[in-house]
Amino acid sequence: MKPAMSEDKAALDRSVRPRQGPLAGIRVADFCWMGVGSVATRLLGDFGADVIKIEDRIRIDTPRRLPIYKGEPARNFGEEVVGGDPNRGGLFNNYCRNKLGVTINMRTSKGRALAERLIRKCSVVSENFAPGVMERWGLTYERLQELSPNVIYARMSGYGHSGPHAGYRSYGPVVQAVSGLSYISGLPGREPSGWGLSYMDNQAAYYNSIALLLAIYRRNQTGLGTEVDVSAIEAGVNLLGPIMLDVTVNGRSTRRPDFPTGNRLEWPDAAPHGVYPSLGEDRWVAIAVFNDRQWAGLVDALGRPEWTADPDLATQPGRFAAQDLLDKELARWTSQRDAYQIMELLQRKGVPAGAVQNAGDLNERDPQVASRGVFFEMDHPVIGPARFEGTPIHFSSMAQDNWRSGPLLGEDNEHVFKGVVGLDDDEYDELQAEGVI
Repeated sequence: MKPAMSEDKAALDRSVRPRQGPLAGIRVADFCWMGVGSVATRLLGDFGADVIKIEDRIRIDTPRRLPIYKGEPARNFGEEVVGGDPNRGGLFNNYCRNKLGVTINMRTSKGRALAERLIRKCSVVSENFAPGVMERWGLTYERLQELSPNVIYARMSGYGHSGPHAGYRSYGPVVQAVSGLSYISGLPGREPSGWGLSYMDNQAAYYNSIALLLAIYRRNQTGLGTEVDVSAIEAGVNLLGPIMLDVTVNGRSTRRPDFPTGNRLEWPDAAPHGVYPSLGEDRWVAIAVFNDRQWAGLVDALGRPEWTADPDLATQPGRFAAQDLLDKELARWTSQRDAYQIMELLQRKGVPAGAVQNAGDLNERDPQVASRGVFFEMDHPVIGPARFEGTPIHFSSMAQDNWRSGPLLGEDNEHVFKGVVGLDDDEYDELQAEGVI
């Protein structure tokens, strides 16, 4: 049964239409959940593929229960909301726009049989469960090849599906720690600080998107499918190139009194170089001085206070050696002024500077972001109009096909199971009555 819509939203057109874009004609059985999988397949949906997101009514996709909720006070990220409307989650809506949504109870034999019938109609299958889940359902690569010849089987996990750690589970913060990214983060002389949010969930998702596109391109050229196995840990290691080169070639440790550098720049000798407090709660401004000309511009903007006349600050090496003093004095000045006013003043003086922007600034204030159309709006039958993050790529001959906001739970069961899979009315009603869909 389709979720009920309020009367004022009932007229919103949610009908499925033919997709447009370079990936039109590709149908994906998408078992992905959370960001690392959902963001990967979102790119396919954005550019024309029919991505069919497969969910479970009992164990719904976690982002359906996570902030952000439109019109409500901010919650801590990761704070699940139990018992709420599963169609209100802003995070889910953003991850899963331009996708179809169906429900299958994979714990039942009829559910697994239905999933196989759906896979027969798809040329791509994607998943990012803990290793072993798909195997327990009998959905090995060999079985998928029987169901859909030349299928692309895209598998995404923390450690990959081979090796001694293949069975381990992970989330973004774990990936960041195991891959070495957390170890090189923080302030000099302090313990590693780790990374906020789940940085590698999103980064690994982009690797997954690239892998999917490569597999599709290869199949277009050769007619052959493939099994894709992306390890988020290895994606994290790939981001360590310069650091690993420094360690192996120069023999330098990544934990030493002057490293990690925090907001300071290791090379060239930029000083001051950092993020400084500005007027308001949790407001900041970034400032960087690379040469004597920029220093002169900064001194002029500051009003030539006495401390700037110190002979030790007359040269860039001297300023680099006096970063603690510079940071202290500059923070005293910036903390009494608005970040955007500081930015504009310093830029007029030829000093690189920028207000540290939050989500509100990006959505409502930044003229470049607005001009490029980074964010766009779509309507939703439960939460109403909402903004989405776009794809940061513009093409001269094609555009992102934004046809619908995220699917309601089980919204497209009838369209997919009757129209795509081919269930008749009696079969459909039976599976619905038994809780299979």
